[in-house]
Amino acid sequence: MEQKSLNDIVPKTVEKEFPWPVFDEADINAVSEVLRSGNWGSPNCDDLVESFESEFAAYCGTKYAVSCVNGSVALRISLIACGVRPGDEVIVPPYTFIATASIVLEANCVPVFVDIDPDTYNIDPAEIEKAITKRTKAIIPVHFAGQACDMDEIMAIAKKHDLMVIEDACHGHGAEYKRMKLGSIGDTGCFSFQSSKNLTSGEGGIITTNDEKLFDMMNSLRNVGRVKGGKWYEHHNPGCNYRITQLQAALLSNQLKRLEEQTKKRHENGTYLNSLLENIEGIKPLARDRGETLHSYHIYIFRYDKSKFNGLSKSRFAEMLAAEGVPSFMGYPQPLYKQPVFQNKNFMCYAIPEEVDYSGVSCPVTEKACYDEAVWILQNAMLGEKDDMDKFAEAIRKIKKAVSP
Repeated sequence: MEQKSLNDIVPKTVEKEFPWPVFDEADINAVSEVLRSGNWGSPNCDDLVESFESEFAAYCGTKYAVSCVNGSVALRISLIACGVRPGDEVIVPPYTFIATASIVLEANCVPVFVDIDPDTYNIDPAEIEKAITKRTKAIIPVHFAGQACDMDEIMAIAKKHDLMVIEDACHGHGAEYKRMKLGSIGDTGCFSFQSSKNLTSGEGGIITTNDEKLFDMMNSLRNVGRVKGGKWYEHHNPGCNYRITQLQAALLSNQLKRLEEQTKKRHENGTYLNSLLENIEGIKPLARDRGETLHSYHIYIFRYDKSKFNGLSKSRFAEMLAAEGVPSFMGYPQPLYKQPVFQNKNFMCYAIPEEVDYSGVSCPVTEKACYDEAVWILQNAMLGEKDDMDKFAEAIRKIKKAVSP
């Protein structure tokens, strides 16, 4: 097939920039105050970290929150606190960032990959049930792109099999499932504050829970094994220093003030963009109305059908869309189980049974998403205006016209 070059479709449709992170003088002043105080670390007598944890827990509707250095550590601390033992199995989706599975290895446990729902790209509850064995200890549902998983079904499965549920809400700041904030439904909820996330301090993470025992253990694990009421040089658990700084807490506390408004704007823009793209043959937005009452759109994802674009490959389509000025790309190039760490069994863990082998794992829906279908628009673009969404749709129609015979 002869395809028109990018030069044939200039000028680009979207000229606007979508800056991230968003900040103002209030953020600068909040950090400056901490700098001038000289109290940068945590804990100290004026602990902004504790204040932010309380604010974030209240925002999510949970009793407790434990901050830490990043979302990956949040998942790892949470998993260990939930009582996994070496060799236990933990169910995870293969369409997510590597940390969701690699932290399972770090805990000397076995990641069990379960395919995703073709309409939402979230873990498929029906496949979870099939994957449970006597060694299964926990499920880590990922609210991918900010779309809530089917938590009613997942929690019912967990209750039936006596499993712990760790919500990976690293994309889900502010999002809701049936009016409940993500991170407040499972035994724990884990968030990331990495630079691309909807709530950010450059790096950082936090864990939410309603369980006091879990809170105490996670608090200990992130604070070098210290326990409430214990002495400074008294260590009860094999934790490490995973604390964030006063500087991060001050910035996050200020950023949290605008999160709800930003989330609602992303939700509204995503809903409107769905209405535009569903009218373009070969473009199918991911399904909505599966229980999510507020979608954080950390990523806006649609399914691409190259047969409706004259055979244009997904990678080429994604290149052309980015060239049109839409902040976008083709997403994950392969499922997690195809990563070298799993294919080469480079686990460096003593408790992974020898028979564990990922070479034959196949999750067809995930593979189709990676290789053929999924195209991402990034969260900063979803803070644009309504006419920006119009231009995103226009860019796709422009590409389709350019490659049509």
